[in-house]
Amino acid sequence: MKTNLFKLSACFLLMMFMVLPTQARKKPTYEITLKIKGCRDSVMYLGYYYAKGNSVVDTAYIDKTGRFVFTSTTDTLAPGLYFFANPKGTYVEFVVYHEKPFFTFETEQKDWTTNMKVKGSAQNEFFFDFHRADAEFDNNLAENQIRLDSAAFATYRRQQLLKRDTMIMSYIKGNDDMFLSKMMTATWDKEPPLVDEKGDTMTIDQRRLYYLNHYFDNIPLDDNAIIRTPKKVFYDRVMDFFDKYLKYAPPQTIIDYLDPVLDRAKAAPDVFSYLVMAMMQKYLQSPVAVYDEVYVHIAKKYYDSEDNFWSSPSNIEKEMQRANKWDRLLVGREAPELILYDTLRVPHSLHAMPNKWKLLIFWSPGCGHCQHIIPKVYEVFEQYREQYDIGAFTILSEPDDKTRKEWREFMVKHGMNSPAWLSLDGGEANVDWHAVYDIQSTPQIYLIDENNIIQAKKLGENSIEEVLKAFCGAKLDEK
Repeated sequence: MKTNLFKLSACFLLMMFMVLPTQARKKPTYEITLKIKGCRDSVMYLGYYYAKGNSVVDTAYIDKTGRFVFTSTTDTLAPGLYFFANPKGTYVEFVVYHEKPFFTFETEQKDWTTNMKVKGSAQNEFFFDFHRADAEFDNNLAENQIRLDSAAFATYRRQQLLKRDTMIMSYIKGNDDMFLSKMMTATWDKEPPLVDEKGDTMTIDQRRLYYLNHYFDNIPLDDNAIIRTPKKVFYDRVMDFFDKYLKYAPPQTIIDYLDPVLDRAKAAPDVFSYLVMAMMQKYLQSPVAVYDEVYVHIAKKYYDSEDNFWSSPSNIEKEMQRANKWDRLLVGREAPELILYDTLRVPHSLHAMPNKWKLLIFWSPGCGHCQHIIPKVYEVFEQYREQYDIGAFTILSEPDDKTRKEWREFMVKHGMNSPAWLSLDGGEANVDWHAVYDIQSTPQIYLIDENNIIQAKKLGENSIEEVLKAFCGAKLDEK
């Protein structure tokens, strides 16, 4: 037995020695070397930009030869703009794009960028060549600002800026394969022409429409690398379009511009997944009630589809439950019927209310925000209820014994005793109204017309009076 065990142990050790060299020979997925002459840092970080932020992906310590070597046999470097940074925040950028990331960088402590020498990367030779040329313009401006008087320097500066624009164009034109060119082009607007195809002068509205229709022409949405760029290159450009140029646009207009953006981004999975999630969150959290429609559209067309590779089935199901609820609560939809009891156990139907306008309100005296808003809402209601024929269907959203007592005391304290203000206990109803109306927080206030169509929602103390005037008052003016 001892002999057999010894043989087995020897065999096992032999196998170990046979396996280890194979593991040791595993090729790295990237290897990037940085050497800085005169460097006083012992540690260096490797990071990349992503949408509106950045992340550190690797750390290297200086070796005996004065080098920082970043390498891995498991992780990969996705295409984009990266940076080396020391603990003090000094950094220098470089490119990973359509090349195997086995690069060598050498520079000097006094200026990491302009002194950079590159081996193994045509992309980065081009990148640093541009930055050296650009730095020369800055240096010339700084020197001549001291040497020249203000008038002469203003003339010189204009000339230099024109030369700089020409220099930039020389780097962009004919270099479509260079990521630096793609980044610079992405930040440029496509200027609308002064005349149309027929030679007629374009109006301001026509030029604005042209600008909107061609806004994304220079942004490579179909290239995964564009998501890994500084905030101003990709994130700001995308968000500015929807935040500035489509601010207060109708939901369908937003959808009409958003669909081509997302459809084009499908060719770049990283860009597509980010945009779907970012735009969903943007319109999910929007205070503009009608923009719920945009959220529902994105969720149903892009999130709940075979193109969604980044979310688990359970997350998709959870998100779609909300999207389906919101779809039934969009402005223009019929408000789901509610039947609840008042304090005297008399049932009341939302749909059967005889008023031309109805305020549907979910609230609780235990909610600090409700304590502040509901009395003000009641004041506005009292001011306009007869003029506009408004009824209120208000629901206690926390129907327990303690809160019921506080509810009654609160209404007495604030004189909320109008017969048109129905105070209904949420403890018993025809449906689970928490689920049907997706009540996650209170107060929630809807404006519903006589046909039980939702006309407005997400109303607050600062908007309710204006909304009543806009909707109810407009109906009166029509008559």
